[in-house]
Amino acid sequence: MTAAIDSYDAIIVGAGPAGLTAATYLGRFRRSVLVIDGGPSRASWIPTSHNTPGFPAGVGGEALLARLRDQATRYGARIRAGQADHFERQADGFRLALTDGVVGAPFVLLATGVLDRKPDLAGIDAAIHRGLVRICPICDAYEAIDTRIAVLGDGDLGGREALFLRTYSDQVTLLHLGEAGGLSDPYALRAQGVEVLEVALGDLSLGEADVVLGGGARTFDHLYLAFGCELQSRLAVRWGAAHDAENNLVVDAHQQTSIDGLYAAGDVVRGLNQIAVATAEAAIAATDIHNRLRQAKAQPA
Repeated sequence: MTAAIDSYDAIIVGAGPAGLTAATYLGRFRRSVLVIDGGPSRASWIPTSHNTPGFPAGVGGEALLARLRDQATRYGARIRAGQADHFERQADGFRLALTDGVVGAPFVLLATGVLDRKPDLAGIDAAIHRGLVRICPICDAYEAIDTRIAVLGDGDLGGREALFLRTYSDQVTLLHLGEAGGLSDPYALRAQGVEVLEVALGDLSLGEADVVLGGGARTFDHLYLAFGCELQSRLAVRWGAAHDAENNLVVDAHQQTSIDGLYAAGDVVRGLNQIAVATAEAAIAATDIHNRLRQAKAQPA
């Protein structure tokens, strides 16, 4: 890389709850920090979150992200739109190639999150925004208590989510795409109160207030998707960072990956994709980065 380099104390890749929280911490530690915003955060899909600490009446994803962004920039964080396509490790830290230039820092925090896999259903994005179609039962199953819940999936993940949702309703149906042979044990699901129906995607349609199966033969109040996520960890994985079989990045107690100076926080680290977890991990990572910058400054040249 020969282009002019903009240098910072730390660079954060990702402008979701984890990335913006880390930026606030680093800004308040009086560190220069750049946040690379690669596009809409997964949190922007949230109609209203009721389990985000400090918002007893709930908060929408877009509103929460706006608050987090405002908070980070108040303390000096710079937010720059772009994609981190490549990075290199050098003697003084990292160089990241963006679509419009090169930036550098001794420390990098990946907060790139995940992408949810969605079926090809007409109107699905709008249905997610209004809460008819849902992605995270941990986040919002409480708001579905005693309703007619359907879970749409094509494997055992759908069965596990359906069983989880039985805590909240005794009207849970697994809509399994394909034959029941694609499930490890459909009889065990039925024994625990989950109805199992084999469906085709064309059997489903999304109304304004309900999910319609078979042209009206059955309707449901909520549809949970169980197709998993695609982790946005490829930047680190390509460089050789340790990861598990699902590409979750492996980190230590301070959120550092197996690459010295490269940290990770939020959904890209583990399967419990929760705002509270992401922000906590970001605080841990940012504090360790600050402490290491202090230690480096204290060492004699």
